[in-house]
Amino acid sequence: MEAVAKSKYLRISPRKVRQVLDTVRGMDVEEALNTLHFTRKNAADAVSKTINTAFHNLGNVEEGERIEMRDVVITKAYVDSGPTLKRFRPMSMGRAGRIRKRTSHITIVVEH
Repeated sequence: MEAVAKSKYLRISPRKVRQVLDTVRGMDVEEALNTLHFTRKNAADAVSKTINTAFHNLGNVEEGERIEMRDVVITKAYVDSGPTLKRFRPMSMGRAGRIRKRTSHITIVVEH
């Protein structure tokens, strides 16, 4: 069985999230959560919440069965870019510089 968890519209750029996702892809859930706990990136919190949600979604799919975190593997983990918030900031000589505040959609698929 497999279960999916998605976190949408996170206010962190997809590039920063990809750096964290590349470290945990293919790991079991327990090892991935331990790795993320000691990762010094802001995206690690969002990724660990999404992995935890996917694990608990798997528990809802397989009702009545006890599932260990060591037996569940992260099969797919990817991030897509969400909508970009466009802001402007004053620059020199009366110009305006564009600031792009990017958002992310994280998708985690776990399998038992």
